[in-house]
Amino acid sequence: MLTLKSPAAFEETIKKSRFIAHAACVTSQAESLDFFESIADPEATHNCWAWRINFQVRSSDDGEPSGTAGRPMLNVIERRDLENTMVVVTRYFGGIKLGVGGLVRAYSGMTAKCLDNAGVVELFPQAEYIIHAGFEWASSVHAVLEQVSAEKLEDAYDQEGLILKIRCREADFGKLASGLRDASRGQIRILKR
Repeated sequence: MLTLKSPAAFEETIKKSRFIAHAACVTSQAESLDFFESIADPEATHNCWAWRINFQVRSSDDGEPSGTAGRPMLNVIERRDLENTMVVVTRYFGGIKLGVGGLVRAYSGMTAKCLDNAGVVELFPQAEYIIHAGFEWASSVHAVLEQVSAEKLEDAYDQEGLILKIRCREADFGKLASGLRDASRGQIRILKR
């Protein structure tokens, strides 16, 4: 699964209509609304948009003929297997009608070019874990955490030793668990939070 590396914009004039596309990574409907409000121009003829957030999708033609803007934009996002991604394409009408096919090509093309400018990164599901280890295993725990690029969220100590709350990619759990087991001869416990 992929998401956008950075926000991006792309502008182009197509048959005298000015199109401006903006794309960003958004992780909730509230973030998508904030992004839309920061980009949309009330003076523009249309502010069409599409997003895919946590496997849900939405789009809007904003007054363009039905199915000629939002859905083609969404198709580009889905074909690229992007998640947590929103694109807004603003159009200033230039006096020449593009027709249904022309609109579909314009909105999907603007979306594709804007996404090309953003670049992509892999998006991995993450999970939180609690690690219980005796004091003698503290350095081994930290070495294994570094190997799997785990993020340390909290650390505490009790009479038995170290208690760590961490976050790492779910795909790395097997490597984390076996690394801790091997480093401590099975003495370290790890629990999913």
